Amino acid sequence: MWWVSGAAGVLVVVTGLLGRDGVAEVAGRAGPVLAFLLAVTVVAELADAAGMFDAAARLAARVGRGRTWLLWLLVVVLGTLATVVLSLDTTAVLLTPVVLALAAQLRLDPLPFAVTTVWLANTASLLLPVSNLTNLIALDTLRDLGVRGTAGFTSLSWAPFLAGLLGAVLVLGLTYRRRLRGRYDAPPPAPGRDPVLFGTSAVVCLLLAPAFVSGIAPAIPAAVAALVLVAVFAVRRRGALSVQLLPWRTVVLVSGLFLVVEAAQSHGLEGLLRPLAGTGEGFTDHLRLAGTAALTANVADNLPAYLAVEPLAGSAHRVLAVLVGVNLGPLVTPWASLATLLWLDRCRARGVAVSLPRFALLGLVGATVCVTGATAALQLTR
Repeated sequence: MWWVSGAAGVLVVVTGLLGRDGVAEVAGRAGPVLAFLLAVTVVAELADAAGMFDAAARLAARVGRGRTWLLWLLVVVLGTLATVVLSLDTTAVLLTPVVLALAAQLRLDPLPFAVTTVWLANTASLLLPVSNLTNLIALDTLRDLGVRGTAGFTSLSWAPFLAGLLGAVLVLGLTYRRRLRGRYDAPPPAPGRDPVLFGTSAVVCLLLAPAFVSGIAPAIPAAVAALVLVAVFAVRRRGALSVQLLPWRTVVLVSGLFLVVEAAQSHGLEGLLRPLAGTGEGFTDHLRLAGTAALTANVADNLPAYLAVEPLAGSAHRVLAVLVGVNLGPLVTPWASLATLLWLDRCRARGVAVSLPRFALLGLVGATVCVTGATAALQLTR
């Protein structure tokens, strides 16, 4: 998928479908987003190499005291924190294999834990700008509409975030209530870890949370954190440092999507979507817009969906409605978000069978509940 997106991006530039002004517009919006993506991915990968995610999962297993349902709730907390602070792709790529390995060690059904992880990667990604690339892209538009920085963003997003998260937990809990009964034995002893690498990674990740809400451009603290971890690993475990830490395929994918959607916008895409999105500021109007965004995301991925639907917003609350749709809605098709595709690869690599028709049916229920609940909660911030 990444190379198709990259080739399409090059094609719209070479053929002149997107002019120089359009390319400059894309560069201005995509640059800070891609800088953050590169830095936070390095942080997450090195923190995982230091054993931080594994330690968190084992701690959850010990705190759960053998009760499967309690362990599941602790995984919900862990997935939510990872998504909010380190982005949804971190949860999909790094937390998924850790949770699946833990389920295998404890001889638990892995499917409830796997589906919970990917749902949280999407539905918990609304609170902070750094939680999802769509949120970062929205910052410029929100700034033009009078919403300033992370504080302004969270003043609009906190209620939809809580409602969407609660909806996801309720649907998953009811769906898997029978599979989450029973008990498990204590996890095996943890492998030996480098205390310096582990401690530095833990401190860096803990400091990122307040840094991200400080009002500083998110790419700056993420870059500082990445440089600190790279320096420590260069001394303690140089072999862990390689170009593979950089998510270059994701960068190509995102860049191509930006270029293609910008070209489509310049050739009438907005006019095609406007009848679906409507106008207005009431609950029904916001739900219509969020539904359009969710539908577009499940057809063509959440990032191009946001870029396509954003021009139809026109107000801060309608921008949030678009984010509700593209963040909480991509639960039906596996290509609705990059995080879901990455998660599916991790599940297959671990031998966990995921029935796509059942995944889509459950996702349709979840997306309906989460998007509707979050849109209703959005009215509390008006």
